[in-house]
Amino acid sequence: MTPSVPAGAAALAAGRLRRAPEALAALTVLLQIGYPLMSGRPRDLLTVVTVVVFFAASVTHALAHRGPRWAGLLVLITAGTGLLAEAVGTATGWPFGDYTYADSLGPALLDVPLVIPLAWTMMAYPCLLVGQALARTPLAAALVGGSALAAWDLFLDPQMVQAGHWRFTDVQVALPGAPDVPVSNHLGWLLVAVLMVGALQLLPRRVADDRQPAALFLWTYVGSIVAHAVFAGRPVTALVGGVGMGLVAVPYALSLRR
Repeated sequence: MTPSVPAGAAALAAGRLRRAPEALAALTVLLQIGYPLMSGRPRDLLTVVTVVVFFAASVTHALAHRGPRWAGLLVLITAGTGLLAEAVGTATGWPFGDYTYADSLGPALLDVPLVIPLAWTMMAYPCLLVGQALARTPLAAALVGGSALAAWDLFLDPQMVQAGHWRFTDVQVALPGAPDVPVSNHLGWLLVAVLMVGALQLLPRRVADDRQPAALFLWTYVGSIVAHAVFAGRPVTALVGGVGMGLVAVPYALSLRR
């Protein structure tokens, strides 16, 4: 007979698993607060570490509240789709526009830094839950959640291009306040994000304590506005991203209050 795990030990392990997402979320916020205080190679390393910790915060929450199979499929769908889209994008220029990555984000696969697919996962998870909280049907949830994910990139790409992690080589029509980022990039993000969040609708919906991903989503929204307006010197980008992501973030925050 296989020895059984004592009930007390199992309960202790489950308790630790449920506490891990909150600890990782808190660490994510602390790392992001430290970003404007650093420069050069230490800031590049901090960028990678922040993505890894945010990724772990999202995946451990999914694991604790939705189960290992659900969490595994989350990573497979989001990281897999993100890697595929980025590999095609760097090779062909479609759907984001012509761009290349620098070597500042660590090891790469198919000319895509490995940390990039993790970034898709880390933010796709809370955006999925936001879409499901605001929309009744899977299609509507895919559109809302995908729009939230794409709107986040209105902050992300200007910041990362400014930091030198990647650059666009042919900018014909630029985003307002971000002359080095083309509008085509946002349209590509919108396409990939809606397809990605749409694929996640195939996973079973489960009622859970989603305060942690909600907090990370809203922190990302508010923190990005402050980072661009105050520290990056990009008030127009802060306004554009604030309005774009706010179309989802503000109704979501109001729904949480209700």
